[in-house]
Amino acid sequence: MRREFKLPDVGEGLTEAEIVRWHVKSGDAVKVNQIVVEIETAKSIVELPIPWDGVVAGLMAEEGQTVDVGLPIIAVDTAEAGEPGEAAAPGGDRTGAPAEDLVPRPPEEGAVEPGVVGSPAPKEERQAVLVGYGVKTSSAKRRPRKTAPVNTAPVGAAAPESPTIPAPPVANPARTEVLSSVTAPQSGPPAVAVLAKPPVRKLAKDLGVDLAALRGTGPQGSITREDVHAAAETPAAPAATPSTLASETEERIPVKGVRKMTAQAMVASAFTAPHVTEFLQVDATETMAAVRRLRAVPEFAEVKVSPLLLVAKAVLVGLARYPMINSTWDEPAQEIVVKRHVNLGIAAATPRGLLVPNVKGAHTLSLPALAAGLGELVETARAGRTQPAEMSGGTFTITNVGVFGVDAGTPIINPGESAILAFGQIRDLPWVVDGELAVRKVTTLSLSFDHRVIDGELGSLFLRDVGAMLEDPLRMLAWS
Repeated sequence: MRREFKLPDVGEGLTEAEIVRWHVKSGDAVKVNQIVVEIETAKSIVELPIPWDGVVAGLMAEEGQTVDVGLPIIAVDTAEAGEPGEAAAPGGDRTGAPAEDLVPRPPEEGAVEPGVVGSPAPKEERQAVLVGYGVKTSSAKRRPRKTAPVNTAPVGAAAPESPTIPAPPVANPARTEVLSSVTAPQSGPPAVAVLAKPPVRKLAKDLGVDLAALRGTGPQGSITREDVHAAAETPAAPAATPSTLASETEERIPVKGVRKMTAQAMVASAFTAPHVTEFLQVDATETMAAVRRLRAVPEFAEVKVSPLLLVAKAVLVGLARYPMINSTWDEPAQEIVVKRHVNLGIAAATPRGLLVPNVKGAHTLSLPALAAGLGELVETARAGRTQPAEMSGGTFTITNVGVFGVDAGTPIINPGESAILAFGQIRDLPWVVDGELAVRKVTTLSLSFDHRVIDGELGSLFLRDVGAMLEDPLRMLAWS
């Protein structure tokens, strides 16, 4: 029998994903749980396994194509009995795969405080959990399909008299009037309402197709994807329009996936949380010496030891001394939620945008384990293999701008957190030591914090202590 594997909701509450790369082609044999495709959601790259044994009958979506959740993407001929296109057995996913056979899920409720951006949403709602960035919760219910025909006659015009056929009702008189007054020219014909689903409207926008000029072939005259593709493939008379002229001198990059979600999260954070940023120059000469000594210790032979490791350790000690830094603002409850655990996020630049995976329970790790966790986290992110669960539930973030040769910056707080530390480059600078001028290894720390949660004194004390530990790493032991 032939079965169709439908694009699943990978547990993020998202409605679509882009096909990045197929691992199989038509005619290939596949096994249960074999990875067949990579998709990009608004969070990250996710690998999807196939839930059946069989032979690939065909690929139903191309690489680079954006597909709605629930639409089939691959057909497989299997030897199992059943009805074509049947759903999964009870307890499984609607794609036919058991829940545990699909993709890693974000932490269950209880791993982080519920109701906070970036944490699991209440059961009656779904919530996207980012790539280090949370978003606002949204209802899982879809809007009801519009089935009433839309009155295309001018608003206020009398219906034609007919003894047998009544005039079609106006689906929404107020909306029709607004559309007519806004989109139609004052002296031109009245506007015609277009019936099309949001994904179809997005496709039309991407392809530059005017929906108002199409005749829909779907239910109640709605416009389908096929209608849009057909219109896009129809050759048009060449014309020197501003858009064609601009394409010769500029490049337009679609904002989607991780980059789109990151942009939305940054805007939400910048204009929601009142940011304060403080700077501190630090003599990190002893930190650099400690890094060289740690690299010679056998316990660190298999891991990467860098100044970031000691910065992370100093931050963890500082968070234990000032727990309010490791907290979040709960807007609906008007409460400050202090976290008793530290999921330490590290911002990583990737070709697909900024990712902020975090080391779970970083406060419980030894220094070698923390080094291993940081190394694995960064390598996975740069390879584009970070999963949504690895980016959810962060409590504090470090961004290492020094690797780009930058001294300092004003980082934006990740939604769901209250502070972020930027670590600048370490370079030789003149420094006064015991009254004498000397050349030292100097870096700049930049701490941005949410002023609703952290006042100037608390932020200053935390930043001062982190700097003190980098000037003298022995304080990390004394204060732990």
